[in-house]
Amino acid sequence: MATPEERIVELGLTLPEVVPPVAAYRPSVRSGDHVYVSGQLPFVEGELPATGKVGAEVDADRARELAAVCALNAIAAVKAEVGDLSKVVRIVKVGGFVASTPDFTGQPGVINGASELLGEVFGEAGVHARAAVGVVALPLDAPVEVDMVVEVR
Repeated sequence: MATPEERIVELGLTLPEVVPPVAAYRPSVRSGDHVYVSGQLPFVEGELPATGKVGAEVDADRARELAAVCALNAIAAVKAEVGDLSKVVRIVKVGGFVASTPDFTGQPGVINGASELLGEVFGEAGVHARAAVGVVALPLDAPVEVDMVVEVR
């Protein structure tokens, strides 16, 4: 069976460097058998590839792709904390935030981008509890943000 790192490569992805915090926090904190990952924006090589509200400047399909980028950045934060993604027992919970117009109600579909990537990388251990919430605005005018709690050994 392939390791999570091997699955990332098989998906044609590269695990990025951990995105430096944009405020006073750490990208992840380990407490016992859990890693708490701070909210991750969809940074690619230090830049946000899109900004604005889902339902206006950003369409739902693009936002779904950006949610997967957020999840990939969150996976990078976990790896930086534990060193080896094979130590992941389970993705316990994902929080998804979608900066959206008042009439947009497709937040769950957008955050599926993150959930599906986690399932592809971690298999059954990637299936998690989740929230998908519409918000007025996110830091730096990002359209999506994802945080998560991960059980590790």
